[in-house]
Amino acid sequence: MHRRRMLRALPVFILMFFIVLIVDFQLRTRSLHKLNSIHNPFGGDLLRSIQETPLSAAKESPKPAKFPRQPAAVSTMNQTVGGLQAEIQRRRDKLRALEQRRVVITPSLLRLTDIFLAVKSTGRFHGTRLSLLLETWISKTKEHTFIFTDTEDEDINSRGYNVIVTDCPSDHSHQALSCKMSAEYDHFMASDKKWLCHVDDDNYVNPGALLSLLSAFPQDGDVYVGKPSLDHPIKAHELLDGNKTKEVQFWFATGGAGFCLSRRLAEKMAPWASGPRFEQTSAVIRLPDDCTVGFIVERRLGISMVHSSMFHSHLENLLLLTQYTSNIPLQVTLSYGLFENKMNSVELNRLFSKEDDPSRFKTVHCLLYPLTSWCP
Repeated sequence: MHRRRMLRALPVFILMFFIVLIVDFQLRTRSLHKLNSIHNPFGGDLLRSIQETPLSAAKESPKPAKFPRQPAAVSTMNQTVGGLQAEIQRRRDKLRALEQRRVVITPSLLRLTDIFLAVKSTGRFHGTRLSLLLETWISKTKEHTFIFTDTEDEDINSRGYNVIVTDCPSDHSHQALSCKMSAEYDHFMASDKKWLCHVDDDNYVNPGALLSLLSAFPQDGDVYVGKPSLDHPIKAHELLDGNKTKEVQFWFATGGAGFCLSRRLAEKMAPWASGPRFEQTSAVIRLPDDCTVGFIVERRLGISMVHSSMFHSHLENLLLLTQYTSNIPLQVTLSYGLFENKMNSVELNRLFSKEDDPSRFKTVHCLLYPLTSWCP
């Protein structure tokens, strides 16, 4: 009799088992589809963390209700079905919890065209330094790169580059440098761009890394980001009324590695940076343009500089960057030049020889853009 009851209950049990499997599959598929449809700027970490959450972390299922005593086979089947129903309920509760945990993160709408890339140059470097930049990274950012120089150049103009010829001296005095930085600031403020990024004509800018860096900041925040050339704040003597001076200390991002300012911060700098005021502020501390930017931001506005290790000047040992080639695509700027009487550049020994590419900028460019027509 007992065996007959078991055989009679078996089809019902099998049917319920398959129904449970189908329901479970549909719930899983629907959940994963929804989760995958969310834009996740963290490279899937959120989804992975959700998928890896142990089932034991889900909401505890209610205890199955008690039934009157029944024959063993029916009781066993009911207990099994009850357990499966409880499992379905647990999974539903888990999916509901996942829905509540979903964080809809608005992706950054920052684009490269939102960045005002200002390159400071001078006439004697048009055919060497600047020409190299036009051939490499500026070819990728032509529309929103603005070259500030002191000399007309019909060849560059005829090729459609944004060249702004200032009335600034062509020497390397702090007055001449501050004059060009003043022009950069005023042209940025007259634009509709969201970020001002300054570099020198011996810098390589990696547009993708720059966009990733700036996208990580609040777009309506007060941001001054770059890399100092010193391991301590610079000391300066601020000129006061009555020919008195006061010692001040502040961090500044070296122009030789490049730096960026958010629009909101740039607007706050206006009382000391717009029009002739930038050069006047520079004269107060008798230091060049990059130091003057740091002075305005940290001493006048009380806003701290953000130190980033992804900007690089020729004043550091660039050989340390290329122990692994994979480091290069992560850097925002690179440079080259003499350091301790030796040529200082990133060390990449393929594609071009050092004689053909002493700065290594062509090699870097082909690493980042291998489909460039002139790359080997």
